[in-house]
Amino acid sequence: MGLVRVRESDSLFARGSRYCLPFMSTSAASVDAVPRAVKRGSTLHLISFAVFIFTVYLSIGLPLAVLPPFVHLRMGLSTTIAGLVISLQYIATLVSRPWAGRISDHYGARISVLWGLGAVTLSGLLLICAALLHDLHWISFCLLILSRLAIGTGESLGSTGSTLWGITSAGPENTARVIGWAGISTYSGVGIGAPLGVILDQQWGLGAIGSLTVLVSVVAFAYAWSKGDVPIVHGEHLPFTSVLGRVAPHGMALALGQVAYSVLATFVTLFYASRHWNGAALCLTAFGAAFIFSRVAFIRLINVYGGFRIARITLLVEAVGALLLWLSTTQAMALAGATILGFGFSLVFPSIGVEAVKRVPEFNRGTALGVYTAFADVSFFMVGPVAGALIGLCGYPSIFLFSLGSVLAALGIVVVLGRAAGRGTDASVCR
Repeated sequence: MGLVRVRESDSLFARGSRYCLPFMSTSAASVDAVPRAVKRGSTLHLISFAVFIFTVYLSIGLPLAVLPPFVHLRMGLSTTIAGLVISLQYIATLVSRPWAGRISDHYGARISVLWGLGAVTLSGLLLICAALLHDLHWISFCLLILSRLAIGTGESLGSTGSTLWGITSAGPENTARVIGWAGISTYSGVGIGAPLGVILDQQWGLGAIGSLTVLVSVVAFAYAWSKGDVPIVHGEHLPFTSVLGRVAPHGMALALGQVAYSVLATFVTLFYASRHWNGAALCLTAFGAAFIFSRVAFIRLINVYGGFRIARITLLVEAVGALLLWLSTTQAMALAGATILGFGFSLVFPSIGVEAVKRVPEFNRGTALGVYTAFADVSFFMVGPVAGALIGLCGYPSIFLFSLGSVLAALGIVVVLGRAAGRGTDASVCR
């Protein structure tokens, strides 16, 4: 790929920023160039960055359905320990999100992506070693733990870096679309990886999953290495606590808005079984199809009408889906509820996220993205035990009522944030 050389005098932000873009050398900086056949900000251009997120989440999905039975049935450890192996990834991701944002801001989004893909490659190598040493249970188990920690760190570095890289390359006017394609890559990666991992394990064992993880991550690493970098936006970086304070309300709205999805993904199979219904997988398929359709068809509306307005509409739609699931007495009602839920939830992350990154200067947006996404990680981690306790106390329908209440609380936060923005409280924020 050719590189565009930019003179220092051309580096001022066109949107009126007071900050120039410093360069890696004293003469010029390499800017991520778009081939002439690929227009800057086009769908193909955005996908060229989303592919790194897809690689990360494909690698996450591959062992997702395989590791619990591997730990419990083959290694003879308890189900609690098996669950811990899965949860360790989310803990590593949560802890490393702010760090990943700092890496992107200070050293460049491309560096964050390369480090992330390197961590995913390490995870795959550790999986291969764990499979080869499966007869030495505790050594194999320790290698699995290290593999989960590595892929959790790779997730935060890879996803945060890829998103910021795409925004910087495509321009801030395409922020919503970049985040939208990041979400599509996330869910499609896990959705393809999970069943593929089961097939690989059945045919060749856990080592095959590790081998494919190494293969795809190495190929993605080579592609990321070949892509031109974008200049690092320098300036006085805000303290982490300041970024957290600015982004936290948006993150809370995201965390509450995501509860319904977390509940559906975790408990829909048990919910169907409690009603003696078949087709729980179809419920998740309907959710995923509606999610992707909404992202592709309506992501541009965020730029047209603004993030807060779209967030209010989509949260209302999501609330209707949660209500149908709570009231469902037939499989058709549950299927309709899951479909509407996916349609509404699809734009929650990008619509609120666009407004979140506006709260900080350009050179802090990697950190802001890391903090914002960390709230989603907390939601995933917390919903399981809370919803499980509710099921024990009140039965399965109660978790969808809990979801409905959470979505409405998210809607309330978005309304307040939107009104505050309308009064011009963001006027002092650098953009």
